[in-house]
Amino acid sequence: MITEVIRYHVKPGQEETFREAYRQAGEFLDRSPDCDGYEILQGIEEPQRFVVLIRWTSVERHLEGFRKGADFAAFFVVVKPFFESIEEMKHYQTR
Repeated sequence: MITEVIRYHVKPGQEETFREAYRQAGEFLDRSPDCDGYEILQGIEEPQRFVVLIRWTSVERHLEGFRKGADFAAFFVVVKPFFESIEEMKHYQTR
């Protein structure tokens, strides 16, 4: 299993809109057999900062399964307004 880490720095005042977008996007993640769960973390000192952790069965299944699957287009529509707020989007593994 691997973890996709996405760090966002959203504009002030967009925090609730961001949380709602990921509540909606989570429905698509929940349906994916390639997703083993996810978390949305919000900064305490800087509430405009978020870290999204998505656990995938593998990098390949994330990129070839979910991203090429039926739900990805709808998932992306929901999170696309925050795409420019991404500071990092990488895959990590436990060693």
